[in-house]
Amino acid sequence: MSATTKVPGAQRYLPQKRTLSALRAAAAGCHGCELYRNATQTVFGEGRRGAPLMLVGEQPGDHEDRQGHPFVGPAGRLLDRALHDAGIDPESVYTTNAVKHFKFTRREGKRRIHQKPSRTEVVACRPWLIAEIEAVHPQLVVCLGASAAQSLLGPAFRVSASRGELLSPPTESSWQAQLLATVHPSAVLRDSSDRREAYRAFVDDLRVAGGAVTKGNA
Repeated sequence: MSATTKVPGAQRYLPQKRTLSALRAAAAGCHGCELYRNATQTVFGEGRRGAPLMLVGEQPGDHEDRQGHPFVGPAGRLLDRALHDAGIDPESVYTTNAVKHFKFTRREGKRRIHQKPSRTEVVACRPWLIAEIEAVHPQLVVCLGASAAQSLLGPAFRVSASRGELLSPPTESSWQAQLLATVHPSAVLRDSSDRREAYRAFVDDLRVAGGAVTKGNA
């Protein structure tokens, strides 16, 4: 591909070899949108090829951006507990995000505050997510929150309307994994009405996900 060829978003950074290690190395240099300018580093997915469950969040948070690993902050700790309570082996899970760089705003006297990625930024980063799904080949992709779900199911998708349901991939997809949408674990942490009930519902959704994969691989 010539230097003058214009390819939107991350597509032009994808390597010819699509192994997870090759994708991770290539993503480290991605400038497919403007988020790389302020982020500390690319935060790529982690887990093994063939993991039956892929969990997709929105984007790295402050802790993830600094450490370079997905789901290592408070939301990640809640997710780990929920997976345990749902009876899901961590070794059966690949974790990643729809957007690979941290989007934030600075407030005087406070740490960097998360900002929701725009639709343009989600679309720009989508080639990495699709490449991860193709490389991992999971049985089920669990979308944690609206940004992750809309990245794969389109901007009209609403988690509230189809939460916890097993869904087929879009007809034009290059992959065959089923999908399930639920809330992001950070939404459970923010729930001020009944966090215990919010956590219980989240674990119930993960139990559905765990029950949907082949028992021999989970």
